[in-house]
Amino acid sequence: MKKYLNIDLKLLDLEKISKINTDLLIVGCYKGNSSGKIIKILDQASHGAIKKIIKRGDHKGLIGTSLSIPTLQGVKSERVNILGCGERTKVKSLEQAIKIISNAVQSAKSSGSKDAYIILPRIKLNNQNDQWLSYQIGLIAESSCYSYTPKLGKSKNNLTKLKKITVIFTESKNNINDLKKELLKGQITGQGVNVAKELGNLPGNICTPSHLAKESKAASQKYNNLSCKVLGEKEMSKLGLDCLLSVGEGSAQESKLICLEYKGSSKNKKPFVLVGKGITFDTGGISLKPGNAMDEMKYDMCGAASVLGTLQIVAAMKLPLNVTGIIPAAENMPGSKATKPGDVVKTLSGKTVEILNTDAEGRLVLADALTYAKRYKPDTVIDIATLTGACLVALGNATSGLLSNNDVLAKSLYNAGLNAGDRAWQLPLWDVYQKDLDSNFADIANIGGRAGTITAACFLSRFTEDFTWAHLDIAGTAWIQGKMKGATGRPVPLLTEYLLNQIK
Repeated sequence: MKKYLNIDLKLLDLEKISKINTDLLIVGCYKGNSSGKIIKILDQASHGAIKKIIKRGDHKGLIGTSLSIPTLQGVKSERVNILGCGERTKVKSLEQAIKIISNAVQSAKSSGSKDAYIILPRIKLNNQNDQWLSYQIGLIAESSCYSYTPKLGKSKNNLTKLKKITVIFTESKNNINDLKKELLKGQITGQGVNVAKELGNLPGNICTPSHLAKESKAASQKYNNLSCKVLGEKEMSKLGLDCLLSVGEGSAQESKLICLEYKGSSKNKKPFVLVGKGITFDTGGISLKPGNAMDEMKYDMCGAASVLGTLQIVAAMKLPLNVTGIIPAAENMPGSKATKPGDVVKTLSGKTVEILNTDAEGRLVLADALTYAKRYKPDTVIDIATLTGACLVALGNATSGLLSNNDVLAKSLYNAGLNAGDRAWQLPLWDVYQKDLDSNFADIANIGGRAGTITAACFLSRFTEDFTWAHLDIAGTAWIQGKMKGATGRPVPLLTEYLLNQIK
């Protein structure tokens, strides 16, 4: 995994703040708090310059605002940036705290500085401590400095000159080594997020099923405790993964089933299995999508990208768990051999599926992958997929959809998402929706009903009856549209938090 930043953490006496020699000193300030300890010391060193600025109204302390001071007499730093942290009494949620951290990192990134020191005021949250803060700083700093780097025809330079961030804790009661460990974990998680971003951003002619297999094998070679097995079409056909194979029939690209195994615990410990949808490009097949924004269908493998990113995080952290990643990879094209609406295919489980819409292909590859997961005798199985446009309608771009056959697992994922700042919301998986998938010609139809996100999960649930399972629909969260178009790396932070919690 590529490392973008050198991140350090120090415990420092407040009196020494004005003597820090750096390109940029970022100091957090609450609204109307000109008497805060950090501001007070800088004000004394600069002979009252800071208070004058605040009293004059040049800086109001609102979240998202900042004031850059090129030179400040009595302060060694070349530049000082006063960063707004909002009202102290209103910083009560993890989301607000994460926003403050993100603004600090973004301020450093956009400054043009090579190195920066960040000193934030105390952020007191009921359920969190400085270790959580250290982890988030590492994650946000590393993932924020990602830039798309492949050289496809012309040189692309990194968008930031920033090479090092030093975070100063001034009042922490935690051991410095404990804080540094959490900072490192956060940075490793950020690197895994960036792995998922990079794979998602690659064009479909580069990131094919074979490319995903190649990247998975390369990852297994980096870590001694990570192994990789790739099944081609002939091997899958012998095993009976006909449902998965049906999706790639119209493509010249060979479909793959990629299996990554991380073994960090004893053999008798059941693995946590992650299954990521890997449709490297989705035209919709014979049920062709509209041409508008079809280029974004290169992101239909973001579930697979999140699995590959998370497995590398687990391996890099050497977590005492067993974790398996399964990636069913295919390209959905409208070729002469493509599956047609009305075709019936047999799944690995033995159930038959009537394919009413070839654009509902993600659930087809997942059906066989979920059945294949049974052979690992899993503790839990979580599938991650850009599955339904209906999820985007229901939850927008901020929240992933969460459905499960086990409320304990669903709650664990919900809480992990909250804690990681990578939220998911549980939707019902009730029997009343199952009838929408009835078929006159097969055991199950691949579409049905108006509640598209729920009925898609109902389809998957038919292949998860033998284990504890949850489904994350990331159709709205896997990438951003518009001017800042690009993969987000979600839900890698959620998955990592969930797995870390299994140790605890």
